[in-house]
Amino acid sequence: MDLFSIETIKNILPFDGITNYHGTILTNKQCDFYYQKLMETIDFKNDEAIIFGKKIITKRKVAWYGVSEYSYTYSGITKTAIIFTEELLKLKEIVEKESGETYNSCLLNLYHSGDEGMAYHSDGEKMLKKNGAIASLSLGAARKFSFKHKENKQRIDIILENGSLLVMKKGTQTHWLHRLPPTKKVNNPRINLTFRTIAL
Repeated sequence: MDLFSIETIKNILPFDGITNYHGTILTNKQCDFYYQKLMETIDFKNDEAIIFGKKIITKRKVAWYGVSEYSYTYSGITKTAIIFTEELLKLKEIVEKESGETYNSCLLNLYHSGDEGMAYHSDGEKMLKKNGAIASLSLGAARKFSFKHKENKQRIDIILENGSLLVMKKGTQTHWLHRLPPTKKVNNPRINLTFRTIAL
């Protein structure tokens, strides 16, 4: 992808933010290779969150990686980053070239099947670079991804395919919520890599 053509990539949001869907950026061979490597090498653990003062342990698993061992807090839980693996560094390089942005960390989510999802939320933690880009790379099962405007409740749905890239930036987190809705139609796992920038 020519970096000079990035702004011509479709913004799927009608207003109050920019979210570019780049489509599939990896070949089938690359998808298979990185999916297997991540399954073998990433230290996935069940996610934890504090909701209404109660500790919740999720079915989906997560892993937090970065260029250094800094900490990241969301949903009331603090995690310490593991240093990027060779495969994550290569994927970061591919995503940076495609998106025209730079990232210093990656939160990975492992959804074992369509039964596992994510409720509506926005990634607005103070540690994140304000209005910084968050790049979502999908490997494995295709899943629907939904946006909902915080004020007028307008909804936008998109299917995130194996090897595809979605980049949220410029007001998206301020004005929109997003979620991964559960579905009975998907039985296979999906790995979601969200490259982001922690303000150090």
